[in-house]
Amino acid sequence: MHRALARFVLEPLDLVTAALLVLMFSFAWIVSLPRLCRLWAYVLGNGMAILGLHATLGLTEHHITPYIYFSVPYPRLEGIPPDPRTWWSTAVVVCLAYAATYFFPGRATPVKYLLRAVLLIQFSALLYFLFVGASYPHTPDSYMEGLVSYKIALISFIPALFGLTYYIFIFSAFKKIVLTILAMSHLSVFLPLHILLQAMILEKSVVFMPVLYIVFGLPLDIVIILAFYSWGMSWVSNANIQSA
Repeated sequence: MHRALARFVLEPLDLVTAALLVLMFSFAWIVSLPRLCRLWAYVLGNGMAILGLHATLGLTEHHITPYIYFSVPYPRLEGIPPDPRTWWSTAVVVCLAYAATYFFPGRATPVKYLLRAVLLIQFSALLYFLFVGASYPHTPDSYMEGLVSYKIALISFIPALFGLTYYIFIFSAFKKIVLTILAMSHLSVFLPLHILLQAMILEKSVVFMPVLYIVFGLPLDIVIILAFYSWGMSWVSNANIQSA
């Protein structure tokens, strides 16, 4: 029987198992977070030096309990408005990319409209900095600090998210544990690399900040979580094994 036609029965043991896994992973994450922050700080510091970024490492301390605290690392950058060369070169690229979307084949229609949406965001940023750029209220420092903090919060939410949407299904405990470890580990490794890439772009100009935030910021992490969840749901469950 197809899984869409199968009757789902939530047993009390499933709820107990899901709750225990959520508590286990949440506790392990909270305990390991200070060490992870020190590792991220090391990677960011060395990465900025290797890439030659004109940035320093900022640290913002957060307390979970009086005994458990961590310092969120992030690059501190100077907010540089777009100079005429950056503005015009970006505008030309946006216009050429938009024109190219008209030559996409029919099967690439979703990609075409997604690219147009991204280009529209960048085009609006160009117009903003053309007319009222001097009053831009955001700085790379606050953006970077917020992005790292949001990423940490999102990773912290994965056990609860999987507890509500994955642990309740009839998969083995081993598969539930493996999927959670893979998702949280992947995002933990992705965090400093993603931040360094954004710092490289923002060092050129803050005109790229809106598109980095709206499209290439936290939404990328959400897509990664959805990809892991979809992959995990495609695994053979115990119910399918029993029915076979």
